[in-house]
Amino acid sequence: MAARAYLYLVITTIGWGGNAVAGKLAVGHVSPALLTTLRWAVALAVILPFALPHLRREWPAIRAHAGVLIALGMLGFALFNNLLYFALIYTSAINVAIEQAAMPLVIFVASFLLFRQKTTLAQIAGFCISVVGVALVASDGDLSRLLALDINLGDAVMMVAVLSYGLYTVGLHWKPRLHWLSLMSALAIVAFFGSIPFTAFEAASGSLILPDLQGWLVVLYAGTIASIASQALYILGNELIGGNRAGLFINLVPIFGTLFAVVILGEDFQLHHFFALALVLGGIALAERRNGRRAA
Repeated sequence: MAARAYLYLVITTIGWGGNAVAGKLAVGHVSPALLTTLRWAVALAVILPFALPHLRREWPAIRAHAGVLIALGMLGFALFNNLLYFALIYTSAINVAIEQAAMPLVIFVASFLLFRQKTTLAQIAGFCISVVGVALVASDGDLSRLLALDINLGDAVMMVAVLSYGLYTVGLHWKPRLHWLSLMSALAIVAFFGSIPFTAFEAASGSLILPDLQGWLVVLYAGTIASIASQALYILGNELIGGNRAGLFINLVPIFGTLFAVVILGEDFQLHHFFALALVLGGIALAERRNGRRAA
């Protein structure tokens, strides 16, 4: 069971690492909110034909848990992606990828406050190590800038996005027992309609950018790989090993995101990025190795 969950979660983080690069490629080719709206429109077009039989059968459960599904869809699918794509206008794909390693903080704290979920010393130590790595990135290698709140707008927005997705991960505790196609479709529908007001604001403010060819390619990637494949596998992995352990695998997003950003975008890989990645990897290795032993 654990090995299967690990495989699901690694594939998930590959898709999400690519999403940070795709979002950077979208800058100037499609605006953030429109990208999010079109992303979920594509995802629904692909998944709904397969999901309709399950949706019909499980409609009573979906209707009974509509409030939970709306909250999850808005936090994890609509708000997170709007903020992520907006952040990429002002910061690098490497920064965005590495900053997602802060999600376990939200997951650990919320899990403890809401469920009194036991957290091991190894998880806490691993988390602290990873957070130092994230802080290095957010401060551009100068931790004193954090004390002065002198951080890039994109990095600040990305941290709000991290909070949103961390709360979504914890909120999966309340999701109804549905077939994964039903759950994905319900959340994608919420995300699609929940992103429309953001797109309307873009249009009203004059910042709406209709997609060109490159923009449409990003939309297709985000709507299939980053949306359907990665999100579904994350939900399945979360079910198999729990939110605390599944959340730690998000720390692999920086690894793949950084690799893709350097190879595809040609972004500079600086010394503080190296130390940040080393801390992130060390944190996840420590927390998951010790926790895996306890589970065994």
